[in-house]
Amino acid sequence: MTPEIRQLIHQLGGTTPAAPDATLPEFLLATSFPHPLYPRSYAEELFGLDEFYAQHQSLYAQDSAAFFEALRRHFFSDHELPYGQDFYRPFRFTPFTKDTPNYGELDDLVTPAQVQQTIPGEPLEFICFCFSYGFPDHYFVCLGDADPQNPTVYGTDHEVFFQEISTVGSLADFFRRYLTPTEFLALARQHFAGRAAG
Repeated sequence: MTPEIRQLIHQLGGTTPAAPDATLPEFLLATSFPHPLYPRSYAEELFGLDEFYAQHQSLYAQDSAAFFEALRRHFFSDHELPYGQDFYRPFRFTPFTKDTPNYGELDDLVTPAQVQQTIPGEPLEFICFCFSYGFPDHYFVCLGDADPQNPTVYGTDHEVFFQEISTVGSLADFFRRYLTPTEFLALARQHFAGRAAG
């Protein structure tokens, strides 16, 4: 995996314990985040911030540093409250590989030839690594990608699972879509400063 991708993951608060020469699946399956990932589009809605403020107004008035630390701990903990965030939960998905646990799961839904219209490469084995509350709600890479150091990320939705596949971009670009905890807190500070001024 490229050093840039490792750095992006670390900036987002993730860990990458896989060795530098790890394969794509080894790297993605070993990578973890102790908290959700907030897309940059979160800045347009700021789900949950006002509710958090309403519950902790007195702390904000008495000690803003403690308030923002409590906010960071709340939003960057391992929870699944629906704030428009994404969740890094990697697993291997092998629906077209015989003698694997997932073999046949897409039978009667989609054929390998149909999938290959969007996803070139062999084998047609995948690491599904991120899910969200949005559309598409599953993101994955193909283990047969021509560039395993920075593979293409694809998206699909549970309602049309692998029947409709969109190209999202490179893995590096995918991780750039998210706010670092520092950027998230800067948005929150700006939001609450605007409230106080208004």
